[in-house]
Amino acid sequence: MRKRQHSSGDLVADRRAGYAEVLASEQDYAEAADVMAQALELVPAWAAGWHNLGRYLEDAGDISGARVAWERSVSLDPDGHYGAALKLAAHGGVTSVNSASYVETLFDDYAARFETSLVDRLGYGIPGELAGVLSQFVTGRVPAALDLGCGTGLMGVHLRRMTDRLEGVDLSEAMLAQAKWKQVYDALHKADLLAFLADWIGQADVVTATDVLNYTGALPPVLAAVRRKLAPGGVFGFSLETFDGPEALVLRSSLRFQHQPERAVSACIEAGFELLHRQETVIRMDRGLPVAGALLLVRAA
Repeated sequence: MRKRQHSSGDLVADRRAGYAEVLASEQDYAEAADVMAQALELVPAWAAGWHNLGRYLEDAGDISGARVAWERSVSLDPDGHYGAALKLAAHGGVTSVNSASYVETLFDDYAARFETSLVDRLGYGIPGELAGVLSQFVTGRVPAALDLGCGTGLMGVHLRRMTDRLEGVDLSEAMLAQAKWKQVYDALHKADLLAFLADWIGQADVVTATDVLNYTGALPPVLAAVRRKLAPGGVFGFSLETFDGPEALVLRSSLRFQHQPERAVSACIEAGFELLHRQETVIRMDRGLPVAGALLLVRAA
């Protein structure tokens, strides 16, 4: 999120914060936290700085100290652009958080390097995988498709081949600018996913959400909203980060939600869908480790 936290307004503090980030990249988290704390002595009202201090303390194993830093960040950033409230939620500090501002800020900053980072460095290939699944169940061209959380258009490139009309929606203006450059969408919308679906007057034969629902949280509201916008017999294909456990979902310190696969399938059925396909996959790499996930394709029953 360098776009918003680029400068504290103090040159010395910025230099110390930059040095702290270098130390963190070398996994010297305790020293990074110490240097960041020095920077914050100069600029105590720097919300992003407090958030970063919390990150360094978290990685150093000082969760109680991290919570204090994130609480300070939340007090200075009530709109939640830096995700400190989500960090507190991930560590049991709060129970209800709106992540929209954080997601918008994150991807506005990430847009210019999104595909290089995610595809080339982290091995992200979910749009192509989902397109392969869709090709098994969607024959010929369909009248309309909707790409939720379309980002830079990685999924849209595949959807364009199977639909007469393609629309995309995303929270990030910068990501939408990248998608527009690809010239595969007939219309692009800057909006929250659920708010868009509530107001959209269209109807889709195919709806997709790749690497999106790990930021939105609980599945039932999304499933219900999509179900209302699907044409008869329409399909919804999406990816999830997954975990084994009794809960329906958990919020990780990565600030991404992970879903329990069996509970996810049950939620789809309860929402009025028929399961067409489910497969385990690797979503991406994260710090050198594979992120477990699943692709699901469901049809309006």
